[in-house]
Amino acid sequence: MQHNRRHWLTKIGLAFTGIGLLQFKGLASPNNTNESILPEHLPQHLKEQTDLMKLGAFSVSLNVKDLNASKLFYENLGFKSFGGDIKLNYLIMNNDQAIIGIFQGMFEKNILTFNPGWDDNAKKIEQFDDVRIIQKRLKEKGIKLMLEADEKTTGPASIMIADPDGNLILFDQHV
Repeated sequence: MQHNRRHWLTKIGLAFTGIGLLQFKGLASPNNTNESILPEHLPQHLKEQTDLMKLGAFSVSLNVKDLNASKLFYENLGFKSFGGDIKLNYLIMNNDQAIIGIFQGMFEKNILTFNPGWDDNAKKIEQFDDVRIIQKRLKEKGIKLMLEADEKTTGPASIMIADPDGNLILFDQHV
């Protein structure tokens, strides 16, 4: 069993190393174009990038028992508060490009969060996939939504899905 696991991990490592080397050597986008000269032996899904959704800023939303204790803990790791309100039982904190939200009493489990339309500093970006477009594409792929946005509206809206292990993923658009 150990041999099989090591063999599998080695194959995965080589695949990632190969992709990294291609990007490092500039082979993935010659002459500043989107044209790819990736080797033919790579799987098609590694060559195609047209199916990528622009999901916006990524953060982890943590369910915490004591907001003040969690705030102090993450400040000791170098995080700074830049959003939310401790009086409303939540703070948004960042350390460079790492973003966490700490929430007391708002949900049961930790949540992976994407904010379409925002960059890593919660600033509006011009080009992004509206949450309703993301919702449509997820449905086309057969992914069940736990929370849906009204497709007849515009502006702020949210959708939620769960991965195969039950981890919640929130797409929370504020613009």
